[in-house]
Amino acid sequence: MNDALPGGTARWEPLEQIVRDWLQSYGYRNMRTPVLEHTRLFARGIGEVTDIVEKEMYTFTDALNGESLTMRPEFTAGMVRASIEHNLLYDRPQRVYAMGPVFRHERPQRGRYRQFHQIDVEALAMAGPDIDAEMIVMVARLWKLLGITDMRLEINSLGQADERAAHRAALITHLEQHRDVLDEDGLRRLYTNPLRVLDTKNPAMQAMADAAPRLFDFLGVASRAHFDAVCARLDDAGIRYQLNPRMVRGLDYYNLTVFEWMTDKLGAQATVCGGGRYDGLVELLGGKPNPAVGFAIGMERLLDLWDQYTPAVTVPECDVYIVHQGDEAQRRAATIAESLRDAGVAVIVHAGTGSFKSQFKRADTSAAAIAVILAGDELAAGVASVKMLRAAEVSTDSAQQQVPLDGLVAFLKDKV
Repeated sequence: MNDALPGGTARWEPLEQIVRDWLQSYGYRNMRTPVLEHTRLFARGIGEVTDIVEKEMYTFTDALNGESLTMRPEFTAGMVRASIEHNLLYDRPQRVYAMGPVFRHERPQRGRYRQFHQIDVEALAMAGPDIDAEMIVMVARLWKLLGITDMRLEINSLGQADERAAHRAALITHLEQHRDVLDEDGLRRLYTNPLRVLDTKNPAMQAMADAAPRLFDFLGVASRAHFDAVCARLDDAGIRYQLNPRMVRGLDYYNLTVFEWMTDKLGAQATVCGGGRYDGLVELLGGKPNPAVGFAIGMERLLDLWDQYTPAVTVPECDVYIVHQGDEAQRRAATIAESLRDAGVAVIVHAGTGSFKSQFKRADTSAAAIAVILAGDELAAGVASVKMLRAAEVSTDSAQQQVPLDGLVAFLKDKV
């Protein structure tokens, strides 16, 4: 797990604000669900025969009532559960999103920790290809907002249940004929989750997986039409994409469109954003049948990628740093600071005492644009000395000047 220290969170905050504004521009509203859920929610919602449920979840027994609880490994199941529990889909569809920590006990690697953060976006009770395409288009807009290029989009269709059943039977037959190359996971999933066998990273199984029957070839007329309509809208938006028939989800409630945005700039794990349609999940979790589609983006990976395109800059701790000498000056500094904050100016008053040299050193470290100096002589004359600290603000006649105390707030507000 990873600590985000003050210097690092200064980079997180503007990214989070860009994300919130971007989602709001498409009509998505924030939703916050608990970190802890009943384990059975994820066993049903993600699938018992998945790496997440079998190997990666942080699960424990509640000492008070003996219930099995799990720290959320993803958002979708909890957001669907909350939508059912609070009857959110009774009279209209919902566009919702969440941002926050999720937990998976997996091997830490670049941009992936056992506690990491996700942006999760869900469109509930919307069935058409238009919303599938809109979700892909809106992610493309996020890349543009962040100045990220060189992203590639891969898409596929998982069809509907009967089409997947026909493909599943053909796939099991194919896998049975190649038992000799299946690894332990492949053998274990042969009958329980054969689609996931195709998602193997084992080089010895790649030729077998490449030769397997393609789900895309089993799609019927309606599923093909849905996929074609998504592609037409991506063409309208000028978004390039590639069909990846090996892209799978492996759970029965997933259907039709699946997509991933990928990059070569983050090492072996190329996927930054993954999504798809899951029309069967609401019913599976106890609600009335309702379509749904969504996607998730890993925040740490997105931040890593953003840093490569837009290098981090120092974020000032404040606009104005007040240095002072003597008890009276320190008390007056506190009063002036509150007046400045009333005017919308961020202020740090040097804590405690110290020489002017040490206080100015701390002021410079804060990256404040302006230092205000208060001492006995200034107070006696009813003025404060104002020093511009940043090079862009400094000229030969304005590096330091005296400003009347009764006009100090207005003067500083005009400068920051």
